[in-house]
Amino acid sequence: MHWSERRERFRILLEGNSCVYPGSVFDPISARIAEELGFEVGMFAGSVGSMAVLGSPDLILLSLSEFADQAYRICRAGNLALLVDADHGYGNALNVRRTVEELETAGVAALTIEDTALPQNYGTVGSSELISIEEGVGKMRAALDGRQDPSLVIAGRTGAMSITGVEDTVARIRAYELAGVDAVFLSGISNAEQLAMVSDAVKIPIFLGGSASALGDIETLGAAGVRICLQGHQPFQAAVKATYDTLKALREGKSPSELMTPAPKEMLNRLTRDDDHKRWMREWLGGEMIERE
Repeated sequence: MHWSERRERFRILLEGNSCVYPGSVFDPISARIAEELGFEVGMFAGSVGSMAVLGSPDLILLSLSEFADQAYRICRAGNLALLVDADHGYGNALNVRRTVEELETAGVAALTIEDTALPQNYGTVGSSELISIEEGVGKMRAALDGRQDPSLVIAGRTGAMSITGVEDTVARIRAYELAGVDAVFLSGISNAEQLAMVSDAVKIPIFLGGSASALGDIETLGAAGVRICLQGHQPFQAAVKATYDTLKALREGKSPSELMTPAPKEMLNRLTRDDDHKRWMREWLGGEMIERE
């Protein structure tokens, strides 16, 4: 498939003056919903990937292959420009390079590589540690070297603000900008003063994670150089609760006809591209697709 067009759309967003909230997605259907509703960008997080693919918490148990496979399923389902959280690149700088190759092939429009020491080292449970700036720069350079499509966006990510403070955060994002990344992704920003400091420190676009939406409205964030601001991953959480509640009700004896707010058949047909498949059946198999329960 051809992925460059969606990457170019993502870059146009970065070159503008506005901030957008991405739609958090986790599978092909959720990606089609986000695209249908007009989200400019989709976000596939490592934490959501771990839960959706493994049913496990965000402890770096998911492998690169498993993450890239799910990213590909999401990308091929439509034309949504997808930003993914590639965690620490699944290892050292050489692994980072491989990570970029795999995710570029999977069709993502943008990815982040972070400088957190992952997975958790022995004796450090309950705390977060960062790799050195020098190692972080090596990872960013390896990520850029692994990129073949120049339209793919690579962002350097750090959570230093909540771990080592403002001074170290500024030093890290300046070093990553100098290494050549297209954007910086910051988590742990808790107030407007911190945001102003990082905005003044770099010229490249800023992505914000965590509770960043509490820092101000989308216009305020855009004026501060923020181009992407995460709002959390409520869609996956809502899907888990809806599935649990539905199965619980059925197990307890409720009739399927009594269930609240099931997806209408028209919606399911639209999101699964039912009309397209029926047309293909007529054109290539000489008949209509049989409706099955």
